[in-house]
Amino acid sequence: MDEIPKQTFDHLGAVTAIVASYHWTGYDTLTIIAVVLLVALASLLAIAETSLTRITKVKAMALTEIKAKRASLLLKLLENQSGFLNPVLLVAVFSQLVAATLVGAMVGHLFGAVGLAISTAFEVVVIFLLAEAIPKNWAVRNPERAALFSVPLVQAIVRFPLVRLLSKGILGLTNMVVRGKSVPLLGTVSEQELLAMADAALEEEVIETEERELIHSIISFGDTVAREVMVPRTDMVVVDESARVSEVLQVALDAGFSRIPVYKETIDDVIGVVLAKDLMRAEREGRSNQEVAGLVRLAHYVPETKPVSDLLREMQAGKYQLAIVFDEYGGTSGMVTLEDLIEELVGDISDEFDKDIVDVEKISDQEYLIVASKSLDELNEELDLELPEGEWDTLGGLFLSLLGHLPAEGEQVEVGNYRLRAEKVTRRRIGRVRLFKSESRTLSGSDE
Repeated sequence: MDEIPKQTFDHLGAVTAIVASYHWTGYDTLTIIAVVLLVALASLLAIAETSLTRITKVKAMALTEIKAKRASLLLKLLENQSGFLNPVLLVAVFSQLVAATLVGAMVGHLFGAVGLAISTAFEVVVIFLLAEAIPKNWAVRNPERAALFSVPLVQAIVRFPLVRLLSKGILGLTNMVVRGKSVPLLGTVSEQELLAMADAALEEEVIETEERELIHSIISFGDTVAREVMVPRTDMVVVDESARVSEVLQVALDAGFSRIPVYKETIDDVIGVVLAKDLMRAEREGRSNQEVAGLVRLAHYVPETKPVSDLLREMQAGKYQLAIVFDEYGGTSGMVTLEDLIEELVGDISDEFDKDIVDVEKISDQEYLIVASKSLDELNEELDLELPEGEWDTLGGLFLSLLGHLPAEGEQVEVGNYRLRAEKVTRRRIGRVRLFKSESRTLSGSDE
């Protein structure tokens, strides 16, 4: 075993002699106590900062519902997140800096130049471990428990006048530096995060597939407008105001509808709606030959850009089930019913008399036959595609936009990794589109 160099003993002896000759005072005791308290405070604030910036208002509301201790105080604190974050950061930094300064002064007085290295080691090792790494790692693993534990301390700091004044001043300086840049609130949850949470919950078997689909539908419902769910004008069943009651009743029976829009001269001038029950009553009363104009009821009109969430509330409040959708020029774009809105949330609703229409028919893994009126959003989600979105809402709209004219049957267009072919074209409308993924170009005579 190698012998310890004599110089090492000389250095240790010098340090021991310095410590032995140092006269301990009450000031040194107070300094040590102050350092311990400051490091402890910084550690608690590290827990508060980490937990309160990770927990969401939704989680705080859930804790309140189960009557967790201090949950109501936590929810109230999260209402103004910037109001507590700046004071907490200010006091935490102040605690760490003052603790490091006190240690540096004390050790520097005791060891001189060597004290600089000792105080630096204290700051890096002790303060980092005790006031940063350990408390923050614990808070990450136990966010709810840490947040509830930290609430009283954070409230006390926020209410302290001097801290509140200093944090407001620093916040003002910050706003001057980052003027014009908006910062999202801490603890808020975006739509993408909610969707990801629903997907993760499904993978972990916390919720069922139907529940996940309902969550997705509810979230996307808020971003949907009337144009995306309406029955287009080309599919509307309408009658002229001069039509006879018996004729319109037959139209209603053939179509299976209880409400028929009535127009004057052209479909762009819808004057109201006639109800099947009014037609049947008139028929029974012997007014079969009467013009339907006398039975028309008030119609409700909404713009194409009307959010369907607002429209649903208006239909509920106004107790009406059909609205005429008009475009920016005042022409009729289509109509939307209460059933259309509910189906947007819960999926298709069919009865025993409805005809089953398959809007997406799978031919192979690379080939699909799709109704041109299929929503592009739904199609991308159902088949995991990446078809581009823009001013168009449907697959047919995308086809027309890419081609620039009404296609003939069999005409094709490419977009990204996909090829679209018009399968059925009637008058000025595409009926169905055959979609090929890039791998399908050699399949089933697709290039015929």
